[in-house]
Amino acid sequence: MALDIYTDGGCSGNPGPGGWAYVMVQKTFQGDTIVAEAKGSEQNTTNNRMELMAVISALRAFKALGQTGGFAREAVVRTDSQYVQKGITEWIKNWKRNSWRTSDKKPVKNKDLWLELDTLAGSLALNWEWVKGHAGNTYNERCDRMTGEAISAR
Repeated sequence: MALDIYTDGGCSGNPGPGGWAYVMVQKTFQGDTIVAEAKGSEQNTTNNRMELMAVISALRAFKALGQTGGFAREAVVRTDSQYVQKGITEWIKNWKRNSWRTSDKKPVKNKDLWLELDTLAGSLALNWEWVKGHAGNTYNERCDRMTGEAISAR
C-alpha cells in the first residue's frame, strides 16, 4: 500500500519570510494514520523555493522511513503547486536536455533544489498528483496551516 505525502510551501511577501510543511499519511482499512509531519522556515526566500523544500524534506523523511522497514516502499506525492508537479514530471526532462535552460534560453530558477529533488525522486517509487489548494482537502489544509505557523514563528 502506498503512503500519501501532502506538501505545501508559502511566503509572506515574495520574496520574504517563508515556510514549508509536509504530512505523511498511511491509509489502512482501519483508517488514516499520520506517520510523520514536519515544518520549517527560511527568513528570505520565495514561494516556489518553499514549495520545493516541502517536497524535498518529505522525500528525505520518506527515504529514511523506508530504510527502517515497516513502511510503504512507494508514495503518492500530493502538492498544490503546479510548479512542482509539472516541473518534476514534465519540464525537468527538457531542462536537463537543454543544460538547465528554459524554453526561452534563461537559466532554470531554483536549479539547486531541482537537482536535489531529481536525485531523491529518481531513487524512490513515486507518483505525483496536483491537488487544488484551499479546497477542503484535510491534509492539504493541515499543511497550509503548518506552513503559516512556520512563517509566523520566524
